[in-house]
Amino acid sequence: MEKSITKEQKSSPIVVGLDIGTTKICVIVGRRNEHGKIEVLGLGKAESAGVTRGVVSNIAKTVKGIVQAVEEGSSQSNVDVKIVNVGIAGQHIKSLQHRGILTRKDLSSEINKRDIDRLVDDMYKLAMNPGEEIIHVLPQEFTVDNEPGIKDPVGMAGVRLEANFHIITGQVTAIKNIMKCVDQGGLETQDLILEPLASSESVLSEEEKEAGVVLVDIGGGTTDVAIFHEGIIRHTAVIPFGGNSVTEDIREGCAVMRNQAELLKVKFGSALAEENKENEIICVPGLRGREPKEISIKNLAFVIQARMEEIIDHVHYEIKSSGFEKKLIGGIVVTGGGSLLKHLPQLIEYVTGLDCRLGYPNEHLAKNESLPKNIYEDLKSPMYATGIGLLIKGIERVESDMQRDNYKERKVDVITESSPRKNRGLFASLLEGTKKFIKDDISDQDFLK
Repeated sequence: MEKSITKEQKSSPIVVGLDIGTTKICVIVGRRNEHGKIEVLGLGKAESAGVTRGVVSNIAKTVKGIVQAVEEGSSQSNVDVKIVNVGIAGQHIKSLQHRGILTRKDLSSEINKRDIDRLVDDMYKLAMNPGEEIIHVLPQEFTVDNEPGIKDPVGMAGVRLEANFHIITGQVTAIKNIMKCVDQGGLETQDLILEPLASSESVLSEEEKEAGVVLVDIGGGTTDVAIFHEGIIRHTAVIPFGGNSVTEDIREGCAVMRNQAELLKVKFGSALAEENKENEIICVPGLRGREPKEISIKNLAFVIQARMEEIIDHVHYEIKSSGFEKKLIGGIVVTGGGSLLKHLPQLIEYVTGLDCRLGYPNEHLAKNESLPKNIYEDLKSPMYATGIGLLIKGIERVESDMQRDNYKERKVDVITESSPRKNRGLFASLLEGTKKFIKDDISDQDFLK
């Protein structure tokens, strides 16, 4: 049953963000309230077993994770999730600068939104390398009749309209695999959004973007970088290392199981070895009757620091190659699950010489009394920065469509007693044997003594 949208819902459309990460698949259902804040209606999450370094490596496992997360988010929010805003990342992401020119024929009228749309559409026709596809075309600065440095030319008189564009491309196969997973999960993609752009929406302020700031989103498989200056996106990059690289180093360096390495990182990990004492020891149980293993917290920190320095060096290289190293008054904002590592901001400041702070998405969130308190507290964590950013981007897109009268009523279907959930049979069949919810609270399985 397609349910008509009430007047209240039209002013605050319900939108869904889908973050297909390397460690977790996360679905966030929400809308903008009357105060302009984001009101989250539901959160669904599942373990991500089919994604490697931000790229889908197993379609079936990824589909199961998506379906599981959607089912949880759908039942919690009481909304039939059908259309989602999907994040994309991975080492295949590249960015380039290009200049476009439009000569207007109608000299009597002012420059309008359609002229800018024509310029953007022309950029999508650029010839790419084989196997590459344009994901985003982001206008930077405009020039109207040789008058440069114009941020918004709408309403101005002019004949020749020029613009610098930041163009983000990705591999066709990687994009198609993500689309295939979403499609097989019984969903439709509203928008494909670069994950660092989404994260920047949730953790950066307009003042920081104006002053010059670097967003560093450390996920499980990748570290995403986005550089802003004068309110404009200047540089984007995806580094193929993240929190999982640190876990693997601990597994090899301390000769422990992978799940033990993850727990050691989360509970006792530090990015600065000098901040830890020599005599602090952790006892890890051995395998099947073998002797327990003793690990020094300081040695653990040395292993972590080596890998984190490598990741930060990659970030620093991207900052230098962007040409904006000396113009970043806002310094670095680090977010994502990997940013929760103890002493990480201090290490970033030491390596790069730039100020650093942790980025939390909580300033955009409004408290929803119907949400369990623990879920609302969870959403404030940097690990949900991308998911909330995808939600914000999706809301902006729908609000823009509503202004242009392109809004589709089928985007929202609130479930009532008399409206059974569509795709329920599909969800139920795909969910069989996949009830493996991601465990955020590791204290329940803590084996360390």
